[in-house]
Amino acid sequence: MRFWGITGTNGKTTTAWVLADFLGAAYITTVEVWTLKRRFYTGYTTPPLSMLKEIYAEMEAAGAKDCVMEVSSHAIAQNRVGFGETTLFSGGAFTNISEDHLDYHKTMEAYFRAKMGFPEAIAKNAPPPPTCAGRRDLPPFVVCLDGEESGARRMLEEAGRLPLNVIPVSFRRPRFDLSRLCLAGDFNKSNVLAAATLAEAAGVPRETIQRRIPFLQPRWGRLERIENADCKGTVYVDFAHTPDGIAKVLEAARGFTPPGASIWIVFGAGGDRDPMKRPLMGEAAASGADRIVVTSDNPRSEDPDAIISAIMGGIAKQGGTAASGAVAIADRRDAISFALSNAAQGDTVLICGKGHETTQEIAGVKYPFDDREEVRRWERKR
Repeated sequence: MRFWGITGTNGKTTTAWVLADFLGAAYITTVEVWTLKRRFYTGYTTPPLSMLKEIYAEMEAAGAKDCVMEVSSHAIAQNRVGFGETTLFSGGAFTNISEDHLDYHKTMEAYFRAKMGFPEAIAKNAPPPPTCAGRRDLPPFVVCLDGEESGARRMLEEAGRLPLNVIPVSFRRPRFDLSRLCLAGDFNKSNVLAAATLAEAAGVPRETIQRRIPFLQPRWGRLERIENADCKGTVYVDFAHTPDGIAKVLEAARGFTPPGASIWIVFGAGGDRDPMKRPLMGEAAASGADRIVVTSDNPRSEDPDAIISAIMGGIAKQGGTAASGAVAIADRRDAISFALSNAAQGDTVLICGKGHETTQEIAGVKYPFDDREEVRRWERKR
């Protein structure tokens, strides 16, 4: 069984799912594992090695020829996948890097070095460099240049020194026709291009990939449209939970929101995780949204009001019309209801941060909570 890995701050899940679609592969993602026999949730982005071995065995028994998996920075730093032993990657892709997980990595430099460990691990087990011109005989490593520029360019440069076939991609110079792509936003164009380019390098005919692109549909709370006839606005649920993720999803929404209509964003930040990104998330929201509702995400052991206060500080620092009208509603259900009740015809409502998640963790207890179901169940007060 061949292994293909996706690393990066944002976009890993979508890129992994799309690549698996192109390859007809089994996959391991944040949202679910698909072994070709069954689907289940592990609770990890990249499961621990003991669990991976069991998953691999089931995939191979089901006849899987390829496995696509998300490779988190924690998994790389901890060698959770057993590089070169249990898991020998045939190639991979890097989506982007931006502020996240600094509670663990401490600095952006350490975070980048962890991500860099992935192409290094692939290259360590690569065949000798080809004697002929070119690098096509080496494992492919796709680098998306549409993310945070210095990180992307640096990854391209440093990975390019390794015995890898490094392939840059950008939606500004698409290698495939994306005119019929149903996934909204430039960031999804980047995700699909990375997956398509890696699939082609893995041996899937270009024509096969191109025919499949128009049939890719939003899923798993990744800019997923949720219908509710009672709401005048158009509602989307998205997993964006970093400053860059929020900026990108707001940029995407600006592209499909009618002129004169408002973009609402309802979001919070997780407790016991990277407190440094909270004010930056607020700044990103104030830069791209018209109406802001700050609420709880998964506060875990922290005081929800303290998390909200840090986000509101970033909103105030950014300033502007959206900042002056920003509201804080700690109860997430009430926050969602407020946005749905007040959105006008043509407005876009983005509910961000939890995406596919079906629980909310408060003070050590996980309560049932799904943003998508909250939207579907909401009723306007008569």
